Parts: sequence; structure tokens; C-alpha cells
Amino acid sequence: MDAVEEVKQRLSVEDVVGEYVELKRSGRNYKGLSPFSSERTPSFMVSPEKQIWHDFSSGRGGDIFKFVMEIEGLDFRGALEHLARKAGVDLAMYDKGSGGIRKKKDAAQAALAMAVRYYQQSLVQSEQALQYVTKDRHLRRQTIADFAIGYSPNTGHALVDALSKRSISVADMKLAGLATDRYGRVTDMFRGRIMIPLLDAQGNPLGFTARLLDASDNGPKYINTPQTVLYDKSRHVFGLHAAKEAIRTTGFVVIVEGNMDVISTHQAGYKNVVATAGTALTTHQVKQLQRLTTDIRLCFDQDTAGIAAAERAIDVAQSVGVQLSIISLPEGKDPDELIQKSQQLWEQALNNPVYAVDWLVARYKELYDISTVSGKKRFSDALARIVNRLQDSVEKDHYIKVLASVAEVSESAISTKLSVMQSGDKITLKKSKIAVDSTSHDADAYQDRLLALLVMFPITRRFLETADTSVFVFSTPERQRVFEFVSQNPHITITDTVPEDLKDVEDYVKILLLKAEELYAVGFDANERLRELQDLIEKLKTKYFANQRQQLSERIKQAEEAGDEAAVAKLLEEFNQLLKKGQ
Repeated sequence: MDAVEEVKQRLSVEDVVGEYVELKRSGRNYKGLSPFSSERTPSFMVSPEKQIWHDFSSGRGGDIFKFVMEIEGLDFRGALEHLARKAGVDLAMYDKGSGGIRKKKDAAQAALAMAVRYYQQSLVQSEQALQYVTKDRHLRRQTIADFAIGYSPNTGHALVDALSKRSISVADMKLAGLATDRYGRVTDMFRGRIMIPLLDAQGNPLGFTARLLDASDNGPKYINTPQTVLYDKSRHVFGLHAAKEAIRTTGFVVIVEGNMDVISTHQAGYKNVVATAGTALTTHQVKQLQRLTTDIRLCFDQDTAGIAAAERAIDVAQSVGVQLSIISLPEGKDPDELIQKSQQLWEQALNNPVYAVDWLVARYKELYDISTVSGKKRFSDALARIVNRLQDSVEKDHYIKVLASVAEVSESAISTKLSVMQSGDKITLKKSKIAVDSTSHDADAYQDRLLALLVMFPITRRFLETADTSVFVFSTPERQRVFEFVSQNPHITITDTVPEDLKDVEDYVKILLLKAEELYAVGFDANERLRELQDLIEKLKTKYFANQRQQLSERIKQAEEAGDEAAVAKLLEEFNQLLKKGQ
């Protein structure tokens, strides 16, 4: 038995989901309001028998791992670790060759957890530190507790002494980035600083951001935990543990520069705000956020560094497949300062984001004098490289027109510049996968209903005996896989014990069975199910012929451009035949 199966045996889907969704018994299943969309009528189903869940409003579904990945914004490994802790499963027993790493991570986590508590106690005992966070930074006691803010005494060895008394070894302190060697002795990494814990998506400590308390002390204002077995600044998103629910509810996330900006906005009630370490947004960070939303809004400084950050972020957004926009604040203000001055101004900025490319066009228009030839050149040079890296051809064509209009030059001049730049540009971007907006509707959800009928009610498969199955082209591999099985096995009955040939899509088959039970088992007789199947097959055929016509149209266009009249005539005949079939 592997770790995944061990966790599944120890945890039931209704218990795991029940921690996030209020479930009520509905026959053999449980029902509740979807945590992924705003709905008044419950359409979120949990099946204890099948050990799967399905959200009819958003089309999502799967096992306990898929649920935790969706609700917590984790990858599979993160979900496994999360559920393993809950189930009391030691993953080191299953991870070949990685037991040592797991032990190091656990030791570092234990040291950090004690450090968080120690720094919190030290804050309460320091009048200067407490006054700074409550009076100077205007943080309420509840906010201080929510973000576990603390203070590191300035003795140089206070934390080392405290953790040593709690049997934490110096080696583990160094492993966690809490201690270092100075002048031949072990000392605290952080001294005389306000301590803000860096937490993972589940609220477990990974390290700290430390702000100098006394401005007269030498040293940088902020320092962070160095790279450790737990902390990697390129992967960490500050505040995500406290922002997840609000991101899902509002449908968008705001990324700011500073941790204090996150804390202040959360205190003011704007909890869908997170921060990155600096302005260099990474693919790892965007992918974490993409699991919660595809609407990402940057709120960085509007200076040269902010412009450069926006350009880099566009590349990352394009590669991942999210929508990136920019929130502009009044000059000289950051979110913390603006909220202290006026929440109304902050909210106005928050609700009026500008698409990132449009924002850059406006910024570069301000920077360069486009009434001059040199200004036009610098303006078009700055934006051409960005437009060249856009993945969508329609979007690229749109911005060619925009650049030409703003610079008052011809579109062909901009297109030529793009072509020349592209031929000499050695930057290659990984082709973006199409991301499904968390709030969007699955246009092919009807295919699940069609397959649900075929899977649960073998009599419906009689339609396949006389149908032209070449038009049964489904939109995902798992859908196609199930259709091929039922068409090749017309008499087999599929129950919760999924056939061996469908084990690779077992969870999806169980979701289809759950759909069939909820939609067609009660209130539908055999004839009504067949009529429903006919209607769904017509939708599938309509989509098939539409796709075929589109492909033929593209081929005809290519043949016309190549001047191949014979090919054009042949393709037009095929097109006419296709029109007749699709009628």
C-alpha cells in the first residue's frame, strides 16, 4: 500500500469536505453549498460510498486530494502532506531516499513554531516594540495575533538560549535559519527587530521577515530568513493562508510589495491581498494563485522598478494563462499609507484595475515624447517586445493597431518592427496552457451528462449500434476514454467497482455515476432518458461539425493564399458535403 492509499483509508471524504462545507444528508449522499461559487440552492454533492465529491455549479470534482488542492490552493504533494498530517501517516515511511529531508523539514518546523511563540511573548514584554506596532503602525491586538507578530530581543542570544532550554539543538536552529555563527559563537539570526512570520498556505511557519525597531541601530531596515529546507522566496506567497477564502469569494487577488501592506489591508477588511518577496513575480507563485483565481492584480510602485516588474509579470502571466492587471495608487502612496489616509481611495483603486498591457502603453506614452521621431522609436521599441510575446493572435493584432495609433505610424511599420525583433529575439516562452477561469462555465459539461447516461444505464447504449460514432469526439481525454469503453462494451454494468480497464479514470467514472444518480435516477423513466440522450448527442454532433467547418475554412484560406486553385476547388466541395451532413 502506498501513502496515498493509506491516507484514503484513514480519512473519509465527508469528514475532509465537512471541515469546509456544511453538509446535510440527502439520501445516500450529502449535499451542501458550493465553496467555489456563490449559490443559494445546494448543488455540491459528496458520496461516502464512492468517496468522491462533485460540484454541479462549477463542474469540479474528485477525491479528497483534489478537494484539498482546490480549496487550499496546493499542488498534489502539498495536499498529500496536508492530509497525511491529518491522518497521522508518516510520509517518510513511503518516500524512498527522502526520509532524511523529511526529518530535517520536521525539525526545522518544530524550531520555527517555538520561535514564533517566543517572539510573541517577547513582544508583549517589550514596551517599545508593543508601542511601535500598536501606535506607530496602528495594528489592533487581533491583527497582531492573527499574523503572529513578535519581537526579537537585542541581546544576541535570547532565542538560542530559550530554544536550547526546550531541547532544540543548535543544528536545528541553523537549519531553520534562526541562528548563525558570529565571532566564534552561535548567536541569534534576528536581534532587535519586529518579527513577522512567513507562513505557508496552511499557516505553518517557514521563516521570518524582520524589521529593525530602533532606527539608530546599524543594519538594513528589513532582513528575511535565508534560503532553508523550508523557505524559498521564489515560491512563497505571503499572507496566502489568510487570503484563500477571500480570493475565492471575490474572484481576484491583489499582489502588493510589502508584508505590512498585506497586514494593513487585511485589518481594514480587504483580505484577498498577498505579497511576494520583492517585485519579481515567479511562475511558482502565480501557479499557486491560479488554483484560486485567474484574475491577478498587481499593486506595485509606479516607478521604473514597478514598470520593469509589470513587464516581467506579463511574461509569467502569459506562460501560466492568467489575466494580469495593474492597480494604480495616488503618487507617493503605498497600500498601507493609503488605507491609513482613506479606505475610500483604496477601494476606488482596487476596483478600477487596468489590463497590464494597456497600463504599460499609458506609462510609456508618459515617459517618451511621441511627437518626436526618437520618442516614437523608444515608445515602439519598449512595447514591441511585450506585444511580440503575447500568446493570443487576436490580442497581438489589437495591440499592433494600438501602437500604430498612439505613435501615429502605419500598422505595417509596427508589424515590420515586430518581425525583425522576433527574428533576433532569443527569448523563448513556453506555450501557455489555456487556463479555465474559476468562475467560468464549462461549455462542454453536457458531455458529462451524456456519458453519465451511457455509463449508468446500459440500455441507452443501443443508440450507438446505428449511430455514426465518428462524430463522437469529446473535449477531454478522460471523456473520450470512457466513451470508447462503453461503446466497445455495450452490455457491461458499471457500478462503484470500476472495471479494470477504466482504473486510470476511476474518479471521473465515479463522478459520472454520481451525476447519473442525481440527475436521472429519480423522476426519469427509460423513454425520458433516451430522449435526453438524443438531445445531448445532437449537441455533440453540432460541435463536431462546427469544428470540422472551421478546420476546412482554415485549409481553404491557406490554399487561396498559396494560389492553389485545384486544392481550393476540392476543399470547397468537401465543405459543401460537410454542410449537408451537418444539417
